[in-house]
Amino acid sequence: MRTARNKSSRKAAEEIFRAAVSAASPYDSVRSNLKLLSKKLKIYNLSLDLKSIKNIYLIGAGKAACPMAKAVEDALGSRIKAGCVVTKYNHALKLKYAEVIEAGHPLPDRNGLKGAQKILEIARSAGQGDLVIFLLSGGASALLPAPVEGLSLKDKKRLTGLLIGSGASIQEINTVRKHLSRIKGGRLMDIAYPARVITLIVSDVVNDDISSIASGPTAPDPSTYTDALDVIKRYGLLKKAPPKAISFLKMGASGAIVETPKPGEKVFKNCENIIIVNNSMALRAAKEKASSLGYRSLVLSSTITGPARKAAGFFTSILKEAKKNGNPLRPPCCIIMGGETVVEVRGTGLGGRNQELALASAIGLEGSEGITVLSAGTDGTDGPTEAAGAFADCSTVQRGRSAGLDVRKYLDDNDSYRFFKKLKDLFITGPTGTNVMDIAIGLVE
Repeated sequence: MRTARNKSSRKAAEEIFRAAVSAASPYDSVRSNLKLLSKKLKIYNLSLDLKSIKNIYLIGAGKAACPMAKAVEDALGSRIKAGCVVTKYNHALKLKYAEVIEAGHPLPDRNGLKGAQKILEIARSAGQGDLVIFLLSGGASALLPAPVEGLSLKDKKRLTGLLIGSGASIQEINTVRKHLSRIKGGRLMDIAYPARVITLIVSDVVNDDISSIASGPTAPDPSTYTDALDVIKRYGLLKKAPPKAISFLKMGASGAIVETPKPGEKVFKNCENIIIVNNSMALRAAKEKASSLGYRSLVLSSTITGPARKAAGFFTSILKEAKKNGNPLRPPCCIIMGGETVVEVRGTGLGGRNQELALASAIGLEGSEGITVLSAGTDGTDGPTEAAGAFADCSTVQRGRSAGLDVRKYLDDNDSYRFFKKLKDLFITGPTGTNVMDIAIGLVE
């Protein structure tokens, strides 16, 4: 049974998580940094002469696209000539000047195809003297499928599923996506040029690489067709991938198809990419909240990657060291890490990387009293589930055993969701309005 102390720790972990999410609010960031003055339009560090702007277009994609668009609408109102944003199902907000299209994530669907086409049409209609405000956040790669000619949506969906299940990193997945898309890898700038494009970005990738965030529709792409083929080969997908996709990539690698736009090309002359919130901002807020609750606090890293199970082993070893030897902090303490792990799918279960990290942590914490872990996605979803993540502590494995659940079998089957659901240990927040990767919070009493 969970003790009163466990329940208290879980409440504290939830408060710390919510403080992190609040600090990474894209609505608040955009609204406070987009100002319409008498003769100027101020957008973050940019100041634009209103007389030089003919038309303003608003486009966007991602899990945080609607809150960002709402902030732009609240600032600019009827000055927006046309707009469209694409977001994940159940993430929509009512907008006045931009059409909202909900679409599939993490696997693309026909609604996403419709949204991508609408955004391409708006970008194509913009010309010299026009301003396009592009709102970009995590999830946009899947939400904006625009397959190259000859490749079907079914092909793209199949390849995306194979890459996600292989354990490939988001950067590797996006390298492939860029070279099979009419919108990603800087190709949106091919369409919008010579209009001015200002892209406001909620970063959901480690190190804030703008060419990787949502596959960089308005960023120069340093990767190549050969790089994309190498990713597919690395994960043994050459024979499993759709033949048309492989054929297209091979043609590109041979030079028969033009590459994605590279750094220094003229299409980026009128483009600014601005990161407005990221994981580091959320982690700082989490640390401050933990301190206010009486915990010695430490941000371990914002760049945790690799398999979720390995990250869990690393994290729990540090938490147990703190409990036993007061290193790197004496209890009561809060140790926090951020980033984005991956799941190597070998089973047929249901879950996400945060739930898998929590389940692996539960195994590592068995017998370690007074340690609680919460691992959750800042967007409020984890994998194809309604949960943001899950809680784990020293009692998790034993409570599972008492309920007839073999924790290792569930882990081997990648079935963390069903394990935690049966124990009522899922962490469910609903859509948060932001997306700055994941946060793992470890409390040592």
